[in-house]
Amino acid sequence: MLETLYACGLRVSELINLKISDYFPEEEFIKVTGKNNKERIVPIGSDAIIQNRIYVESYRNHLDVKPGAENILYLNRRGRPLSRVMIFTIIKNLAIKTGIKKKVSPHTFRHSFATHLVEGGADLRAVQDMLGHESIITTEIYTHLDTRFLRETILKFHPRNRRGPQ
Repeated sequence: MLETLYACGLRVSELINLKISDYFPEEEFIKVTGKNNKERIVPIGSDAIIQNRIYVESYRNHLDVKPGAENILYLNRRGRPLSRVMIFTIIKNLAIKTGIKKKVSPHTFRHSFATHLVEGGADLRAVQDMLGHESIITTEIYTHLDTRFLRETILKFHPRNRRGPQ
């Protein structure tokens, strides 16, 4: 679940509502229903696919799934969909257990997803699509490119820089 949260940059509401019928591990993507019921396709990495297979085979397949929850991927131990609060609680408890002192939330995974993509050279427009942002401005703010990275980019690629190609 946490691997999927980070691998796909999902909002917590998107994670808890992720349907089995919208999960395509063979094709390596998920169909996400975001804000205002807007659908988007998001790639899902092999690590998340492996973790989801382990979850389904070792845990979900052994639950007494309650009516109405049959198509929900992530369930609580009672066979019902997880709540937003439960996701926050799971992450908080795992952070404490691992000794992380910083405040960690589901949004931290989404923020890290976007930041790591942009810092790794991903196209901002592609990141916008994966996050489901209406405006590119939201994505730019979200990824908070640091000034050092921007300066290095200008020095390396702008035709009028004084240092020349590195």
